[in-house]
Amino acid sequence: MHSRTKHIEIWLHFLKDHVSKGDCCIEFIDSEHQLANIFTKPLVRDRFFFIKNEPGILHGSSIE
Repeated sequence: MHSRTKHIEIWLHFLKDHVSKGDCCIEFIDSEHQLANIFTKPLVRDRFFFIKNEPGILHGSSIE
């Protein structure tokens, strides 16, 4: 168990350092706007198309 917690501690210190330097910003995003849901969860048609169009990666007519 120590090897896993050690990895998490290193990762958290790395992240904390970059946040304090202003290199990145951590923000809470509610599940309604989680764009990764399109890859990780089965979605109803309306949610799929909402998330698909949000990042602007796919053209609206490419998937119907």
